[in-house]
Amino acid sequence: MAEDLNIPPKNTAPEEKYRLLLPQIKSLVEDESDLIANMANVSSVLKSVFQHLWVGFYIVKNNELVLGPYQGPVACTRISYGKGVCGKAWEKQASIVVPDVNSFPGHIACSADSKSEIVIPGIYKKKVIFVLDIDSNQIDFFIETDRIYLEKIVKLLTDNSDC
Repeated sequence: MAEDLNIPPKNTAPEEKYRLLLPQIKSLVEDESDLIANMANVSSVLKSVFQHLWVGFYIVKNNELVLGPYQGPVACTRISYGKGVCGKAWEKQASIVVPDVNSFPGHIACSADSKSEIVIPGIYKKKVIFVLDIDSNQIDFFIETDRIYLEKIVKLLTDNSDC
């Protein structure tokens, strides 16, 4: 397991940051089969590199999303199917990018500082088993590059963990 993280400089373009991080994240998760441990490391890596407001996971348990490993301020503990951005990503089994959370119908405001959000579902055997949720304190922060690379990171988790 790689325990040192090579963090790109702050002024590095997002795509380059992801390109440099992807093999490091793969190295972190490939020899560890515990999903929770891998989620903890991934949330730490993404928070450290991108300095997002909140980076974390919600895990599907008993037909609701339950708070898992995360980095950031206190968060909502449970989210219902189809509710908020996380619940909608679960329902649609698709990534959702929200440029302005205040314009998203039914947005769940866990933090008033959250301005934009991206949610990536972790799908295993055609079922969503968790979602990666990232909030920014800036409106219109997330771009297509974020979605593409975060989907690759989530796939590393579902491919390398005992789901």
